[in-house]
Amino acid sequence: MKHEHIVRSVEQGGIAWEMGIEPGDKLLAINGTEIEDVFDYHYLVNDEELLVLIEKTNGEQWELEIEKEYEEDLGIEFEQGLMDEYRSCRNKCIFCFIDQMPPGMRETLYFKDDDSRLSFLQGNYVTLTNMSDHDIDRIIRYHLEPINVSIHTTNPELRCKMLHNRFAGDALKKIDRLYEGGIQMNGQIVLCKGINDGEELERSIRDMSKYFPTLQSVSIVPVGLSKYRDGLYPLDPFTKEDALKVLDTIHRWQEKFYEEYGMHFIHAGDEWYILAEQEVPLANRYDGYLQLENGVGMLRLLHDEFEEAFLAATGDDKKRELSMATGVLAYPYIGQMLERMKEKFPNTKVHLYCIRNDFFGERITVAGLLTGQDLVAQLKGRALGETLLLPVSMFRNGEEVFLDDYTKEDVANALQVPIDIVKSSGQDFIEMIIDR
Repeated sequence: MKHEHIVRSVEQGGIAWEMGIEPGDKLLAINGTEIEDVFDYHYLVNDEELLVLIEKTNGEQWELEIEKEYEEDLGIEFEQGLMDEYRSCRNKCIFCFIDQMPPGMRETLYFKDDDSRLSFLQGNYVTLTNMSDHDIDRIIRYHLEPINVSIHTTNPELRCKMLHNRFAGDALKKIDRLYEGGIQMNGQIVLCKGINDGEELERSIRDMSKYFPTLQSVSIVPVGLSKYRDGLYPLDPFTKEDALKVLDTIHRWQEKFYEEYGMHFIHAGDEWYILAEQEVPLANRYDGYLQLENGVGMLRLLHDEFEEAFLAATGDDKKRELSMATGVLAYPYIGQMLERMKEKFPNTKVHLYCIRNDFFGERITVAGLLTGQDLVAQLKGRALGETLLLPVSMFRNGEEVFLDDYTKEDVANALQVPIDIVKSSGQDFIEMIIDR
């Protein structure tokens, strides 16, 4: 058999553990079907009755009959999360942020993924240029959803130019197949000034609306421009006036869609409101926060969660002094929340610092792209109190490491202050300040 999937770990007490499956064993087949990758595995493992073919580390093959609840997991993690090699991106997008990274960083930061399986598993956005008809067939057959699609424009010629891939226009036809197969999708447009905005944006929104409600939401976010753009396609930053025009377009379409469908469908990334110096919309505009991970509605949700937790909190007169650091984007919102806290916690002093992104350039304003070295440089010698609080978005998933490989410990040692990580909820924000 071509595909062998090595078991990395087995959940203690789980089905696989009870059947004697161990790390190092290989999964060969389920119900007589060879497992190509995680698509096959997630579909086949759902059945209530399984015949699982395992090869032990000594070469012996076990055929295990398993009866379980529908969709109950076996409790296996594999050496490769996708049960296959990761597919790298074939495009050379004019707005790609990875191309704007400085040299000398760790190798994994330069890997461009464009893998539909990561879209299904982790919510990554894919351009569809890397997907074969076989992939589409399996997604439809297994009904794997939602799939998150980087659309950028529905103009085929323009899409070829933006992705620098002559097949990028034809790849849009795969959206039709997913739509016809009833596969739920979310879309994304990275807006580039003078490229896919204006009339092109109007066209894209009009075209995408034909796929509603299977395409349930589309986010529009401004291109991120770092200072490392030598030799790259010339792109200009959006101005306040530009942002106001973009928001006017989005709001006009939102009203139309809400009237017709009861959903707003098109959503503006939070950065547009900051750039336009406008308040972010109320929660009901975000249709249940379908695009939260894409920076759409994060500030509104944080505000509302904070207000709910604040109203329920019991105030006190305890003396506390600590500090927080964040990016330019969230800074005014965090400041408003801290001002509100003074009403119930008058003796709690929080020094809030806005960290400028010197590493990537001042146009990058999100906290998630701040580095340890910028924190150290800009907080050295400042009043930090007993603890420095940092948002979880500054750290790699599940690790206490910044983008530049500085660790939480490195920064804490350099600044001579303990660091606590604040999760992204308003409740956690309050708890970390008053009851660490």
